[in-house]
Amino acid sequence: MRVVALSDTHAPRRWRSCPPRVAEHLRDADVILHAGDVCVASVLDELAAFAPVHVVKGNNDGPDVVAPETLEVTLEGLRIGMIHDSGPAKGRLARMRRRFPQADLVVFGHSHIPLDEEGADGLRVFNPGSPTDRRRQPHGTLGLLTIEDGVLTRAEIVPVT
Repeated sequence: MRVVALSDTHAPRRWRSCPPRVAEHLRDADVILHAGDVCVASVLDELAAFAPVHVVKGNNDGPDVVAPETLEVTLEGLRIGMIHDSGPAKGRLARMRRRFPQADLVVFGHSHIPLDEEGADGLRVFNPGSPTDRRRQPHGTLGLLTIEDGVLTRAEIVPVT
């Protein structure tokens, strides 16, 4: 299963329509995970034209974005937790383990800082960054995940700007 992870698209200020380099990856997606700050619901409609979308609410999402604060989904047997803001870097792995005790992977956003980290207990936390608002990062980014038989076999942060 090919999964594209996004966060912090910040439409319409930063995302007027799907950027071509993002669309290249979405065309091959089986599922899209958006970790919040979509900002306007029309982005979700645009993404859903590529693949099914799972989304959590971000702190900048408008009232038209109907999404839970946290979400747990199982894709191909891999248990995934989603949240927009995972809190400070210090203690993140332990905090996410408490929030999502059964998860194999937690996808989050908010900071716009790409991150792929695994804890001693096997929990992996993944922030795809932002494809449209890189802030102090060298590139706008998204995440590519490959899941096979309940195992995350690939997690990659890909520059798109």
